[in-house]
Amino acid sequence: MSDTALAVSATTLPEDLSAAIRSLKQKAREQIGDVESLFKTVEAFIKREVEDIEAVRAKGGDVWPQVDYDDLANGHVTDEQIRYIKRRGCAVIRRHFPHEQARAWDRGLVSYLDDNDFDTVYRGPGDDFFGSLSASRPPILPIYWSHPQMEARQHARMAQVQSFMNRLWQYESEGQMWFDPDRNLLYPDRVRRRPPGTTSDGLGAHVDSGAIERWLHPAYQKVFRHVLNHEFDQYDPWDAAWRSEVSEYDSSTMCSAFRTFQGWTALSDMGADQGVLHTVPIPAAIIHVLLRPLLRDVPEDSLCGAVPHRVLPISDEWHPLLMRALTGIPALKAGDSVWWHCDVIHSVARVADQQGWGNVMYIPAAPWCDRNAKYAQKVRAAFEKGCSPDDFPAEHYEADWATRFRPAELNDNGRRGMGMD
Repeated sequence: MSDTALAVSATTLPEDLSAAIRSLKQKAREQIGDVESLFKTVEAFIKREVEDIEAVRAKGGDVWPQVDYDDLANGHVTDEQIRYIKRRGCAVIRRHFPHEQARAWDRGLVSYLDDNDFDTVYRGPGDDFFGSLSASRPPILPIYWSHPQMEARQHARMAQVQSFMNRLWQYESEGQMWFDPDRNLLYPDRVRRRPPGTTSDGLGAHVDSGAIERWLHPAYQKVFRHVLNHEFDQYDPWDAAWRSEVSEYDSSTMCSAFRTFQGWTALSDMGADQGVLHTVPIPAAIIHVLLRPLLRDVPEDSLCGAVPHRVLPISDEWHPLLMRALTGIPALKAGDSVWWHCDVIHSVARVADQQGWGNVMYIPAAPWCDRNAKYAQKVRAAFEKGCSPDDFPAEHYEADWATRFRPAELNDNGRRGMGMD
């Protein structure tokens, strides 16, 4: 496939987006050929996976793969476990950090916020922060440089898990090494502190790391080249080829880094029915999403709800089969972590009168590559000033906080993760 066969600009939106979408669809249909036949093939595969997920749930089995940290660190994760993680595209790492360590970090975050009078100065998220998703505003706090966050990000146990997750990918293909699985960008993200008694509508099903970009960006067209060539049987969601070359249009939801997995670490014990993360645990489900707008029942200028500057929504209107597979994480203990493939659909369930706290630190796996090395320079500049990172609103609460984590406290993992070594 030509690098520009279906491409529009990689950095700026076309002036007439509707015309660009109509043109894209026409060219995609011409390249694929029999779109209806391809979609039926993909849908049959997805249906088998959905029915298997429903059957496992009905029997009370584990849809989410679970691995103990000690087994991971000692090389005792079985081939069967690895196959199951790759099939589901998500995993729970049990005892990633000791329970008391995670609880101490949670207490440390409270002290950090209280010492700096955060409740008084916090202005809250902007009105468009969550875009058009069905959502309540969760208490996700724009704090990045606390000691608990930085200690977890640069911890040897975090590096061990990130390396394991990265190595699930085929990171050498097409004659190139796409990333270094054993070195990660120290990607700064926020914390969630959701108190007992919370009632929340959750967050609707969606995919991050690009919405309309997944159709329009030339690197994504290379990622999904087999599908465009009507070769779904050749598509591998774990092939990293060209993934690190994707970029996103500027928005409040963009990510400047390439993440093999999104993830968070639990700072409190959480019940499985307490407004927790859900996924559609089928990594190849993104192909169903990408092909759906090409069918004749979709308006020619529509991408089934995908619009600029928003995450990619998944809905009952356009994706009812996929929505059947939404499956929540199991009950967690503080110190457990959860991970999901960058293409995996996810949501946060509704909760009424939440029992206990629901506190997490967002820490992904973002392996070292040219894209992540470039963003590391911006991360380092923000860290040194105590400013909000470039991917997030410029709120800069921590700039004058004397108790934030300092450059002299970085260990080897932290320095490498910021491109300092």
